[in-house]
Amino acid sequence: MVFESPVERVVPNRLAGERDALMQQLDFHRATLLGKLEGLDEEQLRRPMTASGLSLLGLVKHLAETEHGWFLKIYGGLPEPDLFSTDDQPDEEFRVGPDETADALVGQYLRTCERARAVVAAGGLDDVVTTPSGVEANLRAILVHMIQETARHNGHADIIREAIDGATGD
Repeated sequence: MVFESPVERVVPNRLAGERDALMQQLDFHRATLLGKLEGLDEEQLRRPMTASGLSLLGLVKHLAETEHGWFLKIYGGLPEPDLFSTDDQPDEEFRVGPDETADALVGQYLRTCERARAVVAAGGLDDVVTTPSGVEANLRAILVHMIQETARHNGHADIIREAIDGATGD
């Protein structure tokens, strides 16, 4: 069975206000990531494609962990454990285990993004939180960071996808 993205990629409104522009950009890049998985089977999605073992599903898993960390734990202050990483395995969020499926990992990513949207919608762009490293950041900066983080990993997904089947695109 091949992957079909459950989300539609919507081009952001170039006249949107600040909050909407930031959220639309993030949603665009979230959907772009899932679009990179389109048409691939489970083996292709989990296939390690770099010397470090990175795969397309590894990117999805990592971004679910990153969204969870920044929006739910740091900004939202929710006392939740990390989704995948542990103190003794900090890079676990990039590794796809034999029992982890595309449906489960993409489902976790989508649920995490939905929860993040709700937390962001309830907050103000100027709300300030302190990160675990002691640095202060407002919600605006966290949104910009997550846009950058997701877009950067979409570049990795482009390269991985091209190496799998030659597909290229935006």
